[in-house]
Amino acid sequence: MARAQTSAATAERILDAAVDVFWELPTDKISLDEVARRAGVTVQTVIRRFGGRDALFTAAGARESERIRRQRDEAIPGDPASGVRALLDHYEVFGDRVLKMLAEEEHNPALRSVVAQGRTVHRDWCARVFAAALAPTRGLKRERRLAQFVAICDVYIWKLLRRDGALSRNQTEVALVELLNPLLEES
Repeated sequence: MARAQTSAATAERILDAAVDVFWELPTDKISLDEVARRAGVTVQTVIRRFGGRDALFTAAGARESERIRRQRDEAIPGDPASGVRALLDHYEVFGDRVLKMLAEEEHNPALRSVVAQGRTVHRDWCARVFAAALAPTRGLKRERRLAQFVAICDVYIWKLLRRDGALSRNQTEVALVELLNPLLEES
């Protein structure tokens, strides 16, 4: 039992280190040496536990996606305002990091699966939060409407409003709700 707990704790330290290094360095500059150093283990331990660099970042991405999903799940289904608040809570902490990852996805095969997983989490979240507005729609209309919710709630829209537009968090929240309202009123 103690050995399993120690092993799990070591794996978490390695994943924590991988995430920290990922956010600090361009992906082509990330080494297993740096991850191992920060985790307080050897490179061989990282390889034994995760099988290599790409597998390590895939595992770290999966863990972070689960954390993000749990954070976003605080949104109350059918309550778009709580959805926007949960979304902004996420983007305020991780938005710039997500943008960095999206910018590097084409240069790193391991990132492609992480980004694809993130897109799925985002789409599923939108389908859940906006389920009431989607319920009366079917087929292509439903897919189009869901795509609209996904687009309005995308990190790039947050960036346009919050970073490029220099809106406060409150004003960003108001702007997102205003963008969503026509879709919500139509249902």
